[in-house]
Amino acid sequence: MYPVFLNLAGRRVVVVGGGPVAASKIEGLLREGAQVTVVAPEVRPEIAASGVSVIRRAFEDADLDEAWWVVAAAPPNVNRQVRDAAERRRVYVNAVDDPRHATAYLGGVVRRAGMTVAISTDGRAPALAGLMREAIDAWLPDDLERWMVAADEARERWKREGVPMHHRRPQLLDTLNRLYDRDQ
Repeated sequence: MYPVFLNLAGRRVVVVGGGPVAASKIEGLLREGAQVTVVAPEVRPEIAASGVSVIRRAFEDADLDEAWWVVAAAPPNVNRQVRDAAERRRVYVNAVDDPRHATAYLGGVVRRAGMTVAISTDGRAPALAGLMREAIDAWLPDDLERWMVAADEARERWKREGVPMHHRRPQLLDTLNRLYDRDQ
């Protein structure tokens, strides 16, 4: 698996399925600015009220035209049809809790202070990814925002001063340690 983070802002995303699993995925897609279209014969009221485009019918291959990302949250036979249509269009599909019909897998995600950490089990054990997410979230420092500000400032300084890449990591560690020296 090749880990990647997608910028979906302003891009068309298709969600196939109108149940609770689809609803849970739509919230995150909207938060990231995706233009979401839901295709399903029936949709939950919260999906209909979310402001997404809703097509109330069975999935058709052409529903994926112009899509950048697809979430298949439907029964396996529909997810298979979605995967096949996406494959022909070279679009990745996250088939929720259905790894054999997926070409992309979502993991447990921690988002805090501009940092995103994702954990994947290649779609095999989503509950384990969730446990790992909780553990990492508990492990991260409470003052992560200070770390991000310090890293931003250091990066700008390194760019101005032409500091080579291989010198930056040890300098960042020193910078972060100094945050706590000041607190003493």
